[in-house]
Amino acid sequence: MRNILKNYSSLLTLLGGIIAGSILGLIFGQRVEVIKPIGDIFLNLLFTAVIPLVFFAISSAIANIDPGQKLGKVISVMTFVFLGTVLVSAFLTIVAVWIFPLKAVAPGTFVPDENTHPAGFGEQIVKLLTTGEFFELLSRKNMLPFIIFSALTGFAALKAGEAGKAFRNFLHSGNEVMKSFLDIIMVLGPVGLGAYFAYQVGTLGPQLFGTYASSMAVYYGFGLFYFIVLFSVYAFLAGGFAGVKIYWKNNLIPTFTALGSCSSIATIPANLTAAQRMGIPEHIGNVVVPLGGSLHKDGSSISSIIKIGVVFAMFGRPLTGVDTVLLALGVTVIVSIVEGGIPNGGYIGELLVMSVYGFPIEALPAVMVIGTLVDPLATILNATGDTVAAMMVTRVMKGRNWLRDRADLQDPAAMPAGQA
Repeated sequence: MRNILKNYSSLLTLLGGIIAGSILGLIFGQRVEVIKPIGDIFLNLLFTAVIPLVFFAISSAIANIDPGQKLGKVISVMTFVFLGTVLVSAFLTIVAVWIFPLKAVAPGTFVPDENTHPAGFGEQIVKLLTTGEFFELLSRKNMLPFIIFSALTGFAALKAGEAGKAFRNFLHSGNEVMKSFLDIIMVLGPVGLGAYFAYQVGTLGPQLFGTYASSMAVYYGFGLFYFIVLFSVYAFLAGGFAGVKIYWKNNLIPTFTALGSCSSIATIPANLTAAQRMGIPEHIGNVVVPLGGSLHKDGSSISSIIKIGVVFAMFGRPLTGVDTVLLALGVTVIVSIVEGGIPNGGYIGELLVMSVYGFPIEALPAVMVIGTLVDPLATILNATGDTVAAMMVTRVMKGRNWLRDRADLQDPAAMPAGQA
């Protein structure tokens, strides 16, 4: 019993903070806004740590790679896994909407910023991949350009050969330092996430039972099914029953981090730690997890289909037909990338849904409200799907015995004294 409490102490304290915050939110409602700054301080610490952590994780993984690790194959397999899970989540959501038809909702009072206008396709691609100034890379709003910069830095350090040895050592050392820095920040996790979660429950909770109840019931019902069942299936494909066990054993802290922060980016540090504990090789986890934070979004895929279904219901159109379904799947893939890649990505994604189906812009406010209400579970699915994706990439790269080969990383009791 003592070992169990020791192994799960961080999880139990984090869970305790979130439960306490939830109770405060339910009791005091919007009055809990007074403690929101506590949560904001914790999230700001996480956000400021994410940039150097992602830089050192990616650049170090690439710079210190050896030819036998085949980074190009990692990227190829990762792309296949990301695309596959997004399409599976989207199609199954369409099936769920067929089984449980959505009720129409009236546009709410949520009005989009009139000063925000979607850019042209070429400009969106430029913003998706690059920034005009170096300092702009250091903003979490430009994560994909920053990830590309980090990867190129790693490649440059690798290409430099012997002349780049000292820099490669610096990258490796920086990676270890940022891991320790993360451990220090997470000491504040129970209080910080508890305060922020209290704010979420107190302010957003009542809307879930209003005119959006039908769409929220389908989203949260199917989303929880996808989270528990489909992620377990993915973990089983990656490592059998042992894979399912090790995934859920190490996925709980990232789950609560995503739930409390409502940010895939803020969950990257917890995911990197979880990937290491799952036995995922660093050169895979340090590439797949940060990239997944921007590009792999099963939760956004599900919410995109729900939004499409709601708009179809508003205008009395059935979400059926091969062309309609294929177009919905295509839009979902684009939206999943756009939402994580550029500022106001969710707004642009929702405009895309309006335009491709020819719906009037009056439907936009209702869709945007749905995007706000599904955010907690969407973030969980977006963030925690990255580690199970990394497991599947490892399965392809390392073979079916990858978990057995790294058993020392899975069972604390099997580790040398002082390292568990």
